[in-house]
Amino acid sequence: MKKIKLILALSAVCISLGISAITHAKPLITAKEAQLPAPTGELKTRGISRGPAIKVVSPDVGAGQINSPFDLKVQFEARGGNKIDPKSVKVTYLKSPNVDLTDRLKPTISESGINFEKAEVPEGEHAVRITVKDVEGRESHSIINLVIKK
Repeated sequence: MKKIKLILALSAVCISLGISAITHAKPLITAKEAQLPAPTGELKTRGISRGPAIKVVSPDVGAGQINSPFDLKVQFEARGGNKIDPKSVKVTYLKSPNVDLTDRLKPTISESGINFEKAEVPEGEHAVRITVKDVEGRESHSIINLVIKK
């Protein structure tokens, strides 16, 4: 009974302060960062890699426009029996200059991938590069193109 009263009291405080106790959007890309100029040059990608596989689970980037906020879920798969080095993961917003998003995502990065819930991204088109290495130093990267509508 005491636990229920405590939960109700905390919920009332959160509501009165305008804080959602259940979900809270967190900025992945800020409006100021979105206003930076587009990168110059062309994005280079490599061919076949023995590095880890990177698979975007959510959002469905192939479905066209995405609503913000969204859950950013990415899976890493090591190859050849190696393990992923979670400390090697780097996430970069491709602008001029590039914006390192890694610190924002760090608490949600693990050996299995990234699980960043309620990612807030401004309206528009955004390119994000994810780079990961296995424990032997083999590297892969993937570029995610996000088209956000409000």
